[in-house]
Amino acid sequence: MSFPWAKQYQPTSAVGKWMDERLPLTRFVFNALGPGYPTPKNLNAFYNFGVLAGVALVIQIITGVVLAMHYAANTGIAFDSVEHIMRDVNGGWMLRYMHAVGASFFFGVVYIHIFRGLYYGSYKPPREVLWMLGLVIFLLMMATAFMGYVLVWGQMSFWGAQVITGLFSALPVVGTSIQTWLLGGFSPDNATLNRFFSLHYLLPFVIFGVIILHVWALHIPGSNNPTGVDVKSEADTVPFHPYYTAKDFVGLGVYLIIFSAFVFFMPNSLGEPDNYIPANPLSTPPHIVPEWYFWPFYAILRAFTTDFLGVPAKLWGVLAMFSSILLLFLLPWLDTSPVRSNNYRPLSRLLFWVFVVVAVVLGVCGGKPAEEPWVRLSQVLTAYYFAHFLIILPIVSKLEKTKPLPGSISEAVLAKYGSKAAGGAAPAAQPAE
Repeated sequence: MSFPWAKQYQPTSAVGKWMDERLPLTRFVFNALGPGYPTPKNLNAFYNFGVLAGVALVIQIITGVVLAMHYAANTGIAFDSVEHIMRDVNGGWMLRYMHAVGASFFFGVVYIHIFRGLYYGSYKPPREVLWMLGLVIFLLMMATAFMGYVLVWGQMSFWGAQVITGLFSALPVVGTSIQTWLLGGFSPDNATLNRFFSLHYLLPFVIFGVIILHVWALHIPGSNNPTGVDVKSEADTVPFHPYYTAKDFVGLGVYLIIFSAFVFFMPNSLGEPDNYIPANPLSTPPHIVPEWYFWPFYAILRAFTTDFLGVPAKLWGVLAMFSSILLLFLLPWLDTSPVRSNNYRPLSRLLFWVFVVVAVVLGVCGGKPAEEPWVRLSQVLTAYYFAHFLIILPIVSKLEKTKPLPGSISEAVLAKYGSKAAGGAAPAAQPAE
């Protein structure tokens, strides 16, 4: 959004003017990420995670391109090529660990980014397209991560590919054909590795393209903020640079410190030990489990254990797993409250934290063996997951009594920090003893 008070780009040199007339790239960056982009002045640390997600993607692309130079998509040597990277390629161990750990960190950052959007109502009008593009990015990430996990060609890679692609066989009529098409055969083999490697290499660049659309969709209405109140005047905003660029660099520094700690000191803590065993089609692991960032959806998949209404339990699980994500696309229309931020919706705020607990416990259930009490707990939590969006949220959004909204962003900032600033200044006014 271009506010009337937005600072305009002015080239200061003859070369700058010449370039601006022919390819205004500097102007574009100035207006999108620089002083020409006024941003709400009350954005907190949770708004850093969008930038961190972009940095995580760049790390994945750079390390992935280099790893691809040494990887062989062939079932006979795929596992050995990964070991070759780890042992023989200069710095290969670090690149591989950065890529593996980076995938977990990428999902972790995106999950926080999504939950921040849920809490502050960033999916509400006029940001519906922004929200849906974000979900498209999330789906592409899941597909990319699954295919990358298969490329290692360890035990969990092979059997994970067998199980996940086998889900499509539950679909009536076309299911088996879809599974065969995905695998390039009747079980994971060379054709599977080749097409998964090709798509795993391609999809990050598709994600990058959708991120550009995501940022573009963000700049049309402008950023949301913790109050959920629209920008009303210049007093409500500050230029993105230097205020938020400085804040983002601080957040990036903290992120890289934690990321480096995992890469150098505990790189295997987020992975599966069984994936360090070469794939063996004749030996099924006792407990097949995906990476941790898929666990909540895996728990929903396994929650259906009985045929119902003539529909097999496996098909119910598949439909529920995909619906749990696709349901989020309808969120702007399920939540009809005119108030965006849960800071001013007491009951919705309580329900949000209940939902967070439900999602986390579903993740725990997804990482456990398919036995009691985890299956029963998954069933209860899956029922609540869908009820939260389809029943509870629509009813609460119509009946909830919300708190009064501030008149503007500046009013909210002054109410929060003005008294503290005044109180902090008082001691300085005391006479020295």
